[in-house]
Amino acid sequence: MKTLFAAALFAATVVGFGSAGAMPLAPASHSSEVIHVAGGCGPGFHRGPRGGCRANRVVVVRPAVRRCRVWGPGRAVCRTWY
Repeated sequence: MKTLFAAALFAATVVGFGSAGAMPLAPASHSSEVIHVAGGCGPGFHRGPRGGCRANRVVVVRPAVRRCRVWGPGRAVCRTWY
């Protein structure tokens, strides 16, 4: 019985390979009416890690300001502002 089942499964698989149409017959035509957007979110947005639309943001890194006061040999107090 196992042999008959295995032979039927193998035959169905081989027949299925012949009917698979993985390649389209004609290439898709490109039209000027098609507007390409990033992931369907629109211009200025992109898809986030969970699939939602997020705004494209520019991250600006401010330089750190460091000021130190020296109170004697080996005694300095420094503060950093961002």
